[in-house]
Amino acid sequence: MTEIITAEEMSRQREFTEKVARLNSQREQPPVAHVHTFGCQQNVSDGEKIKGMLSGMGYGFSDSPEGADIVIFNTCAVRGNAEDRVFGNLGALKHEKRRNPDIIIGVCGCMVQQEHVVKKIKRSFPHVDLVFGTNALHTLPELIFGQLTERKRSFYVPGGDGVIAEGIPLKRENSLKVSIPIMYGCNNFCSYCIVPYVRGRERSRAFSDIIAEAKAAVDSGAKELLLLGQNVNSYGKELGSSFSELLRAVNAIPGEFKICYMSSHPKDATRELIDTIAECEKVTRHFHLPVQSGSTRILKEMNRHYTREDYLKITEYIREKIPDAALTSDIIVGFPGETYEDFCETLSLIREVKFDSLFTFVYSPRKGTKAYDLPDPIPEEEKGKWFRELLSVQGEIGRNMYEKYVGRTLRVLCEGTGRTKDSLLTGRTEQDVIVDFDGDERLIGQFVSVKIEQAFDWILVGKSVE
Repeated sequence: MTEIITAEEMSRQREFTEKVARLNSQREQPPVAHVHTFGCQQNVSDGEKIKGMLSGMGYGFSDSPEGADIVIFNTCAVRGNAEDRVFGNLGALKHEKRRNPDIIIGVCGCMVQQEHVVKKIKRSFPHVDLVFGTNALHTLPELIFGQLTERKRSFYVPGGDGVIAEGIPLKRENSLKVSIPIMYGCNNFCSYCIVPYVRGRERSRAFSDIIAEAKAAVDSGAKELLLLGQNVNSYGKELGSSFSELLRAVNAIPGEFKICYMSSHPKDATRELIDTIAECEKVTRHFHLPVQSGSTRILKEMNRHYTREDYLKITEYIREKIPDAALTSDIIVGFPGETYEDFCETLSLIREVKFDSLFTFVYSPRKGTKAYDLPDPIPEEEKGKWFRELLSVQGEIGRNMYEKYVGRTLRVLCEGTGRTKDSLLTGRTEQDVIVDFDGDERLIGQFVSVKIEQAFDWILVGKSVE
């Protein structure tokens, strides 16, 4: 059952924040923190909360762990290489601990919700002082106070279905593009995915809290609101609300901005939701619908709750209702038991749908998931061949899809300096396509009309027009 963190508990954490701030104010030099976030946008959002709490405690920030007074790794557990990077970085901090025995080294996030990871940190990384799980994020002030006053190793990884804690201060990474979590956790239990085990069960934030945060962001100058959840399409089910209702309410907030969202699950991509997006002028014309495989047999093994035919019906309706929409997706290559025939069904699906772009991955086994124990007879070398074939097919499709924009004038949110040349500016269209274009830096943060002159397989290039 979801635990709502009480206002009294949040007030108690603010008292610890003040206690730490008083301790830090007595130092000769202001203390510095280094926070490194791995993984998805939800983790980035959690990193903003960690920095917000640390800022209130009197910490400044550094891009490097060298010379820092506190280092926190905010971790991801979705793929094995993400965990390997964390362990590598933790190992390197052993030398920093020798140079500065007073440094506080902490690890939080999805990785530490796994028992075998906590055991490994206890055994192999004795220089790590603090480990706290996803359900303990709001207790960081209390945990830091304990480190400063007692200097004992602390492991706090509460279980349960998950918590919702409102009122955690934020230090935004980007004031132009603001992330707003609308829900946490996941109920889908895809057989390859560790997320429900480390993030807990699906739980939605109160409608009023989301709208209040969205209004405050727009009032502060945000031009893009990214609504976050493991499956935003199922927002509000336990509240008697829906994602469609939420989108309409955010769309009605006065101001010039656009609305994005991630992630979506195809099984909950209803016609009502597609109709809502078509009618809401501020919602991006971009659908990222992770299909994962084009084989109905493999989709069943993945526990995805839709068939190939179901997915094609969804994309057909999107094309019908929003002809200029961009479609992107995720593909897993080499799921246990997948044959080359199954993989060819994936190739035929991407040829039929014609995705603008894909995020592609070779299957990564995750201990604790159902797929982890499935027979996996296909050699990694063979999976690599399939992966390269997929990239080749999608590369040609992507180039053709981007060519359709040449000659068109698109509305682009200017975000900064160019990706292809420093002399250009860059931004994203309402279809979430990256565009480089000429213009003055004063355009950053504004919506700009850009006429597209060139198309590549990952970016468009054009000129700003009046």
